[in-house]
Amino acid sequence: MVEASIEIGADPIGRISPRLYGTLAEHLGRCCYDGLWVGPSSQIPNVEGFREDAVEALRDLPMPLARWPGGCYADNYHWRKGIGSAAERPVTLGTSCGLSVADSNALGTHEFLRFCELAGVEPYFAGNVGSGSVQELCDWVEYVNSDVDTSLARERATNGCPGPGHVRLWGVGNETWGCGGNFDAAAYAQEYLRYATMLRRIDQDIELVAVGQEDDPLPESGLDPEWNARFLAALGPNVGLVDHLSVHRYWVHGGPETDFDEADYYALLAEAEATEALIERTVRTIAAIAPPSRRIGIALDEWGVWHPEARDWGPGNVPRRTPATFEQAGTLRDALAAAVALEVFHRQCSVLSMANLAQTVNVLHALLVTDGAACVKTPTYHAFSLHSPHIGAQAHGTQIATDITLPTGHAAVSATASRSERGAAVTVVNRHFDRAIATGVHVADMAVERARVLAADAANAVNSPQIPDRVAPRPLEVIRTPEGEFTFTLPAHSMATIEFRAARGVP
Repeated sequence: MVEASIEIGADPIGRISPRLYGTLAEHLGRCCYDGLWVGPSSQIPNVEGFREDAVEALRDLPMPLARWPGGCYADNYHWRKGIGSAAERPVTLGTSCGLSVADSNALGTHEFLRFCELAGVEPYFAGNVGSGSVQELCDWVEYVNSDVDTSLARERATNGCPGPGHVRLWGVGNETWGCGGNFDAAAYAQEYLRYATMLRRIDQDIELVAVGQEDDPLPESGLDPEWNARFLAALGPNVGLVDHLSVHRYWVHGGPETDFDEADYYALLAEAEATEALIERTVRTIAAIAPPSRRIGIALDEWGVWHPEARDWGPGNVPRRTPATFEQAGTLRDALAAAVALEVFHRQCSVLSMANLAQTVNVLHALLVTDGAACVKTPTYHAFSLHSPHIGAQAHGTQIATDITLPTGHAAVSATASRSERGAAVTVVNRHFDRAIATGVHVADMAVERARVLAADAANAVNSPQIPDRVAPRPLEVIRTPEGEFTFTLPAHSMATIEFRAARGVP
């Protein structure tokens, strides 16, 4: 007997941009160095210095977009120190999130662009406003993108890249209300106007990302909840210089990383769901100030769970790791929270222009974890993989009919759906902590092409070098009833994707 029934809406919401499946690759902890880059002389198998296993995993995912080199690191990064002969690059002080390390600058502009080629990734460069200058960022754009025969373009060619890099996305600072310079909104608006005006003269085709702020920050942060409105208003008639407005959202109220209880489990999923309210509020803020003719996309270019063990601030009554490495266990619960967020992104795909999970490897809500020669796919990696059929398709709404609810009052089952010329895909999440749910999906004139489920015996299950596939997709049995409904059983705390293909004459 079906306990939850899913109907797919007839009208599309909008296209699911590949940019909604991006990540952040910051020079923080072991994300870039050791996670992505090991150097060409490493004993770990590598492709031009990048871990072969990480490149292959991210290419297979796929991971369509990566923001680099920060994060907070961006506002201490001077790009010229990461070009030219690797042997002659200076060792500089790399700082981010209170962590200071020696940075060899071995992974610089050319190397990162090469990684993007290898992994099939669109690069998104975060520019230095906090300690940099307008000229420095203009020079970086010219160096990377210009097809004019200038000294910077010639230097780029000398360094191994004769043609322009065609990097479209450029961030004008990062968290300028905090680690990026402690600006107030009006002061940053004046800086942004200078940067944006000059950058557009270098390359009129680039897309500029302005720094916004989540509008309900943690009480202890002391940040201005009206930052976004004040910033956009201060731009006045020049608000058209903004292509995307960046907001960040970390989930911090879910209790311990692995030793959580049922209440913590539901709290994290609810916090992931609440990301939609941030997007909706930001939409209203933009609409109140920008003219209707000017579309400003919302760039959720940092998001994910940040467990208390991996930070020295915020809620969570657990021992904190010192010194901070920003590494945390990635559980099935984290993957389900990511799936809830991806449902939000699909519903908001007409206004959300990009989203970047923080981060790619080893740090925070990572897709991959490396340990020496081992590279382990986290449950969140597999959650992204299950969503890959939706990328580039048209999002459709879903309606859920069920009497099974959660302590929060939400339906125990949620879903997202898409259609394309290939057929249709439905991803379903059983959010219930300890109850399997028999589920049905109504999809007319379709046949199942593939069905996979991501589940484990416990919500806190993790993958490790010793047991890398404890949480991994497995085939899901789907039965088509005589009435044309596709039915399956979702285990407790699990998710599944069913891919359909058009099939005329299906009985």
